[in-house]
Amino acid sequence: MQIKRAYEPKEKSDGFRILVDRLWPRGIKKEDMHVDVWLKEIAPSSKLRKWFNHDVKKWKVFTAKYNAELKHSTAIEEIIRLTKTHKKVTLIYGAKDEQHNQAVVLKEFLQKIISIC
Repeated sequence: MQIKRAYEPKEKSDGFRILVDRLWPRGIKKEDMHVDVWLKEIAPSSKLRKWFNHDVKKWKVFTAKYNAELKHSTAIEEIIRLTKTHKKVTLIYGAKDEQHNQAVVLKEFLQKIISIC
C-alpha cells in the first residue's frame, strides 16, 4: 500500500487507486483522475477537516481525532476488503503537504489493522 498526490500522474505501479478525500481535488477533471473508486466516507469528517485546515501545529491532535473517527467508520470494512482484494493499492489524496494529510494517517491505521487480521 502506498499513498500519492492526486496531481501526480498515474503509473502502472499504482495498482488499484482509491481517492480518500471528502472533496474532489481542485482543477482535476474526473476523467483525468484515473481512480478506481472514490471512498469519500473514509475521509475525515467535514468538521475535523475544516478544524485541521492543514495546520501542522494541530497534526498530533488531528491524527488522534481522525483515528477515533476511523475506528467507528462504516467505510473501513470496504477499504480493508479492497486492500486485500487487490495486489497493489494506492491511496490518492489532494493535499499539498505530503507528510501531514489524512492519507498518511489512514495508511498507518490500515497497516495496523491488516497486520492483526
